[in-house]
Amino acid sequence: MAQPPLRFDRTSGVLEGANAWEQLAALALAAGSKISSHFSHRGYIGCANLLRKTLPERNIAIKLNSDAVFEFPYGDGYWSKLLNRSYRYEDELELLFQDSADVDYTLLDCGANFGYWSVLVSSAPYGSHTAIAIEPSSQNYAKLANNAAINGNRFELLKCAIGAARGTARLSGTKHEAFSIAGGDSADGEEVPVIALDNLIDEGTVSPAGKYLIKLDVEGVEIEAIKGATRLLQGDSAILCEEHGNDRNHSVSRYILEQTPLKLIVYDPRSDRFETVTDLSILDRIKVSTHVGYNVLGTASAFWENRVHSLNARAARRAH
Repeated sequence: MAQPPLRFDRTSGVLEGANAWEQLAALALAAGSKISSHFSHRGYIGCANLLRKTLPERNIAIKLNSDAVFEFPYGDGYWSKLLNRSYRYEDELELLFQDSADVDYTLLDCGANFGYWSVLVSSAPYGSHTAIAIEPSSQNYAKLANNAAINGNRFELLKCAIGAARGTARLSGTKHEAFSIAGGDSADGEEVPVIALDNLIDEGTVSPAGKYLIKLDVEGVEIEAIKGATRLLQGDSAILCEEHGNDRNHSVSRYILEQTPLKLIVYDPRSDRFETVTDLSILDRIKVSTHVGYNVLGTASAFWENRVHSLNARAARRAH
C-alpha cells in the first residue's frame, strides 16, 4: 500500500508527514537549489536524483498557494527545487500569468509534464482560468491526471503530442522533463498520437474567437507546433515557447521572426523589461547558460502585445 504524500507549504515552509531522514533530505534539496541557483542549477538534477534513490518511494504534495497543490515523486530532480521557497519556476511566465488573472483567457499547456502551470493558472489567485493540459507520455500523464484529481479536476486533459499535423509519432527519452517526438523514426519509445493545435478549432474544443496563452514545451518540435497553429495564432493568442540555451542559431526565435507574422518578445534580465525583438543578437546576450531553456513569446495580437509591454510600466512603478 502506497504511503500518503508528504506535504510542504511554500508559504510557511512547514513540512508534514516526514521522518527524520526525509526531513534531512528536504533541507539538502532546498540548500542544493539555493547554492546551485548561482550557476543556473547546473548539476542539481543529477545530485537530487541520486539522493532520491536513498528515499522511500512516495509523493510530496507542494502547496503552491491557497488554492493549488502540485504533487510529484519525492526527491525528483526536476521539481524538488520547489522546496527552496525563494525559487521561482520560469519567473517571467509567472509574472505574465499573475498579471493576466483578470483576463478571460484559456491556457493551452502543451507538453504539460505533471501539470504545474495548469494547476496554477486554474487556481483562484491566478484567476481560475480554463486550462487544457496536453501531455503525450503515459508515465507523465498518470502524474498529470493525479494533479488534476487532487485539484478538483478543474482542468481538462488530452493525451497526445503537438505537431504540424495529425498523425502518430514515437516518444523517446529517459528524463520525464525531456521526452520528445523529435527523434523521428526511432523504433524505441512509446507510440503516441499527434495533433496540430488548429485541430482543436476543428473539433470545437476551442473557439478561434477566444483569448489563449499557449505554453509550448515540446522539446525540439516547437517549429512544427507553430506551423500547426496558424489559424489559432491569427487571433488573440500568444505562444510562449522555449529557446534552448545550447542553440546558438536561436532556431525557434529565428523562425518566428523570419517566417511568421508574429511579433517576437523576450524578457531581458539586464533591463528587467520585456523587449520586442528585431535583431536576434539580443539572444546571444540573454542565453548565458547552455543547459537551460529561455522563454520567448510570439503573438499577432495587439491585445497580448500591449498586455506584455504594460508589465514594463508596472515593474517600473514597483521599483520606486
